[in-house]
Order: sequence, then C-alpha cells, then structure tokens
Amino acid sequence: MGKHEASRAPNNRTVKLDPSDIGRLEALILNGPKAGSETLSKIVFGDAFEILPELGSGRFDLLFADPPYNLTKEFGISTFREKSDEDYEAWLESWISLCVPLLKPTASVYICGDWRSSGSIQRIGSKYFKLRNRITWEREKGRGAKANWKNAAEDIWYFTVSDDFTFNLDAVKQRRRVLAPYKDNGQPKDWDETADGKFRDTHPSNIWTDITVPFWSMSENTDHPTQKPEKLLAKIILASTNKGDLILDPFAGSGTTAVVAKKLRRKFVAVEADENYCLLAAKRLEMAESDSSIQGFEHGVFWERNSGKK
Repeated sequence: MGKHEASRAPNNRTVKLDPSDIGRLEALILNGPKAGSETLSKIVFGDAFEILPELGSGRFDLLFADPPYNLTKEFGISTFREKSDEDYEAWLESWISLCVPLLKPTASVYICGDWRSSGSIQRIGSKYFKLRNRITWEREKGRGAKANWKNAAEDIWYFTVSDDFTFNLDAVKQRRRVLAPYKDNGQPKDWDETADGKFRDTHPSNIWTDITVPFWSMSENTDHPTQKPEKLLAKIILASTNKGDLILDPFAGSGTTAVVAKKLRRKFVAVEADENYCLLAAKRLEMAESDSSIQGFEHGVFWERNSGKK
C-alpha cells in the first residue's frame, strides 16, 4: 500500500481510503439485509442475493446492473470465475428474477455486458422484460491484441417492464459541433451560433462515442477494475427517471450509480458485497455534497468527448 501510494503522480486525483476515513465512513453504510425505508439513498454492504428479497415490492423506477461479465476477474476480495454459457445464464437469472418483483410497472432496466456475456443478457433479460435496444459504448481504454481486434466496446441492454415507461428525450440530447453549417434565408437551420462556435443538439443514438473512461487525473476515478463513468450513468438516469425517482443497483462497485443519482436528485439503493468498495462509494457520496459536477455534462448538455468541456 505505502509503495503504491508513494508512486502516484502529484496530480493524481484517484479517490482512495485513508485510515482516518474508515470510522466515519463505516457509519454511513448499512451492514447486511435491511428492509424498507432504512435502505433509502444508502450504500448497503452485503450479498445481493440476501438483500434483494428484503427491499419490498414495486418500489423502484430504474434497475441499473453492472454484473460480473463471463470471464475470470478479481473484484477486491472476491473472484468471479468464467462459466459455461448455460451456467452463466442460470446465474444471471438467479438475480434478475429477484429484481423483477421490486420494480414498478413503469420501470426501466439497463444491464451491462461485454461481447462474451451480451447474448446471455439479451436472452435472460427478454424472459422477464420488454427488450427496447442495445446500447454500445466506446471504451477507448484497453490493451491491443496481436491476433485479434482490440476490445474497445461494451454493451448495455435496455429493457422496460411494460409499454408504459419514462424516456426524457430532451434531457439526453448531445451537443455536436457543426462542421458544415447550412442556412435557410440567411438564418441557421437546425443549429445555433454561440461564442464557443456553431453547435447542433442531436437525438441520442444507441452508439455512444462520447464517454471517457475514468483515469488517474479525474476526480471520479477509483481503483475499482470495472468502474463505469459518471457520464454514462447520467445519460441513463436522466433518460429513464425523473427527479425523486428511486434507482436500484445490485452490483454497486465503487458507487457510480449512487453518486450520479445524488447529483441528479434521485434516490437510490446500492448493494455491494465488498466492504472497501462500499467505503469508497460512501466517500464519493461525501464528495458529491460539495461537487455535483459530472464530466462531459454541463448546464444540462452532453458534450462530445474532447470538446474541452468538463
């Protein structure tokens, strides 16, 4: 730990736990299964399979799940081991089936996966929900491969419980720079001119190329191996919930869903089986009290990557 911390660059902003944090943060997380309102806007430390049945039925407006993908990987003190497709689908169904009764009839569901797990998620999710779309987002970090294509994309499967659901289109339009502005009778057509240049607000597609994966100089970055960017969660939460709605994340990791929910004035229940990640999530929630900014999202607008905006 000491050597690792000493090697960090002076402007490394990665969120880490200091010994002085532990006692304070432990008081902010719930330990073990808790039912009803006790879990509201809390990080819950424990096994999702034990906690989900205790959360009450028909409460949640959004389920966001970033489960282990079907490959062997270490997550803090635990390791998920690659399974056969059949066994992985059985594992997916074991927790998805626990989430179904927790959701409102108007709820939306987003489940993350990679190319190995994506087909299984589609098949099992479609057994319980109405399939709406597959989002593919560019994960620009990653190692090259000598005998394969570099793995630089992940999927998010989008479902709804019914045909009655929330989708706030105007909240998730993307602002793009206009390279060949067209005018009609001398006036801008479908674009606006600002002091920063010429821009058009475009409809969001299911291909997301504007996401920056957290890295060491970003204040949201942690040492969690599969941390999702706050901007990614902001798109989902703004599209599929309204202020005050309740969000469930059964594999919370370092707490990105909870942090973005807090910043966007939604409620949440975030479940995580690793205590250190729970403490990291609690620390990030503390930080959100004084900093509600989201990288790439400014004044209600999502900007293209490398636009110079936060």
